[in-house]
Amino acid sequence: MNDALSGERKMGAGGGYRPSQMVIVLGCTLVIAAILSVTLKGFFSLGNLFALLRGISVLGVFSLGMAIVVIGKGIDLSQLAIACACAALSIIMIDAGYSPFVSLLICMAVAAALGILNGYLISIIEIPALFATLAFGLLILGVTRSTFVQHYVVYLTEGHNDLIILGGNIAGHIPIPVIIFLCCAILVHLFLSQTVLGRFIYAHGDNADAARLTGIAVRPLTMVEYAISAVIGYLGAMMMVASSGMMHLQIAEGTFIYDVILVVVLGGISLVGGRGGVMCVIAGSLLIGVMRNAMTIMDMDSQTQNIIMGFVLLLALVVDSYVHPRDDETAKQGD
Repeated sequence: MNDALSGERKMGAGGGYRPSQMVIVLGCTLVIAAILSVTLKGFFSLGNLFALLRGISVLGVFSLGMAIVVIGKGIDLSQLAIACACAALSIIMIDAGYSPFVSLLICMAVAAALGILNGYLISIIEIPALFATLAFGLLILGVTRSTFVQHYVVYLTEGHNDLIILGGNIAGHIPIPVIIFLCCAILVHLFLSQTVLGRFIYAHGDNADAARLTGIAVRPLTMVEYAISAVIGYLGAMMMVASSGMMHLQIAEGTFIYDVILVVVLGGISLVGGRGGVMCVIAGSLLIGVMRNAMTIMDMDSQTQNIIMGFVLLLALVVDSYVHPRDDETAKQGD
């Protein structure tokens, strides 16, 4: 568990050095970035570098929330839908005269409540996480679209500089979202590595039955995992609002959620559960961010991008299955 959290190197069968998946991903990112810097005009420029970091930050925050669920041997396809719906509600409340602080607190509580409901469906009703979160995400989007966001997009009215400034830069160049991502990464790392609840999440993902026998309340823990995922996702959605001044619900209907899953799995957080950490999220975010940025500069159409990212996701799942094979013990979890 500890080496999975810290990303330490492992020894091979012959006693030699065997780099972790996280190290391999970081190495691939450096190689790809070096090649693109030489071959792709505009990639290695200060402006594009900051744009790249800004995109990685939003993706990384969402992935931090997803990582907690996956470490606990779950999956959350509703994270983006919950986040976008609550962010849209925040904009509506702010435009109606509520202070941004009050709006953020109320909508964060709503996101947490929806995450708890997700966990309830999975742990108490015992619906498989894949189907429960897929259906719940569709439900949230449907309710949001039929009630308070009927035209997909909600704009933040002028005069709310205290929120918009969070999408700006410090010292003229450093994007504030990068700082927010780093702060979130540090907090999540400390939560997973230094708190009892974080250790429980690893134990839950490693072997739910054994965790239950040691006295861990697995069902309430599942609700906590999905609540944290929803709250962190909401923070990521508000970063989008701060950068653009709007929330477009079509984001939740696109492929962004698959980028989030790809970051988590590609970085080395296994779907088997109980493995990985924050450094895995950072590694995966860097690689996917570089790829997305390069494809945007090359003006690739969305279909081609989806083909490439779909292939990479499939490859990551194959690698995860090979590196972390299911045995009789892990196969029982989540059945």
